[in-house]
Amino acid sequence: MPQTSTGSFNQLKSSMNNIANQLKKSRNVLITSHINPDGDAIGSLVAMGVALQTRGIDTTLFNESPIPAVYRFLPGVELISRNIEPGKGFDTAVVLDCGGLDRVGNRANMVYNVPVVINIDHHVTNNGFGDLQIIDDSACATAEIVYRLIKAMGIEIDQTMATAIYTGIVTDTGSFRFSNTNHAAFAICDEMVRKGVQPYNIAQHLYGTYSLGRIKLLNLALETIEISSNGNVSMMMLTRKMLNETGTHPEDADGLINYARRIEDVKLAALIQEQENGHNGQGDVKQYHVSLRSDGSVDVAVIASGFGGGGHPSAAGFGIQTTLSDLKHKIIQLSETI
Repeated sequence: MPQTSTGSFNQLKSSMNNIANQLKKSRNVLITSHINPDGDAIGSLVAMGVALQTRGIDTTLFNESPIPAVYRFLPGVELISRNIEPGKGFDTAVVLDCGGLDRVGNRANMVYNVPVVINIDHHVTNNGFGDLQIIDDSACATAEIVYRLIKAMGIEIDQTMATAIYTGIVTDTGSFRFSNTNHAAFAICDEMVRKGVQPYNIAQHLYGTYSLGRIKLLNLALETIEISSNGNVSMMMLTRKMLNETGTHPEDADGLINYARRIEDVKLAALIQEQENGHNGQGDVKQYHVSLRSDGSVDVAVIASGFGGGGHPSAAGFGIQTTLSDLKHKIIQLSETI
């Protein structure tokens, strides 16, 4: 039976110990996170992978998507591969920051078939997949849970792990500005700084510089902003053409939605991203990914769940195959219900 850990402190502690024991006896571990990874997914992946490697465990770090340029400064990020060596014979898979196993991407079925699948996440919409789980929606980031798990395994956190954990927490809390910021966010980051993390250097990598292409992409995206008639909802569009014109990649869109969210009086912002090879040959129907952000007054996780997606109350998303006009209409209609 799956061991779900969305409940009491004792349940969480029990599941943490069970997972720590499973990892200690594992010999060949696959660690993965969601496609189009953010700072929390990447930081958690690196920290968990490096921690297991220090115990001499054969560990493969995998993510289907390219690592966004903004996170390539992280020590240990070079360990993440976009391919999985055939015939590796994994005995355990650790899936990080994924509300559902499908978020891993095209290798989800392969992960499913690993004998023991461990689900570590902090999304309230997590569907409880896997054999062992720690699903703690009170955690500020998956990196917070990974930190606790590394401690539970008795592993000393080195500077590489510390930098990854710090980056995961800082990015997922919006530099401690988002509502998921908790006491642990500050306490853990303080400890990571004492482990050698340099906040200024990390901030420079995360927020200090942008490529010219990303600035041009921002300019094009800003021109697409539409506002509902009552001012509650803002929409921003990102097309494949825009990426091609600016020489950028989908990962360069990270954070662009915040410009739409910060418009005065907007309660809900949506970034519509046209997906690569998303056309299915049926007229104007294409595949889109929609990111949702809230000012705190709207639970976007509930909205995303209605479209088959998920996330947090203030940040969520979903994928959909439809026409752009129909999708925009559905998003604008949300303005009448919030």
